[in-house]
Amino acid sequence: MTDYEYIIIQLKKCHFTGWNDKVMRECIDKLPNLSRQELTALSLSKWVKDYAAFKEAIFNIMFADKIGLREQRIKDLDTEALVEEFKDKKSGNVSLIRKEMQNRFKEGRDCEIIAEAFNASNEKDQQWVKSQQKSQKEEVMDQ
Repeated sequence: MTDYEYIIIQLKKCHFTGWNDKVMRECIDKLPNLSRQELTALSLSKWVKDYAAFKEAIFNIMFADKIGLREQRIKDLDTEALVEEFKDKKSGNVSLIRKEMQNRFKEGRDCEIIAEAFNASNEKDQQWVKSQQKSQKEEVMDQ
């Protein structure tokens, strides 16, 4: 029995009885041995549609070479470009950009630009900037 056949049998069985963590781990461990065609067939299978963790594992294996490129591109952007992309709420990168801008703010890089962008954003971002600025002032006063 091939790894693909084993996974299909387990998927069908688990569809009716529910996932056993041990079986799911075995199936996920066998995924790297499958061809791209088999991985595609699995990801499109009706037996997989209700199992987000399994679908995510398939996706990560299929696109391992692409994962991380978006994050690296965002880290490499200068702050002004980050702010422009942050303003475009349909870019699909807002969450990653927010994290990168928060990291830069904490490092003390381009704080004014980042604070201005966050203050023009939603209430949660505004509160985050206020709390960071308050903690920075407290640090300065303590020294």
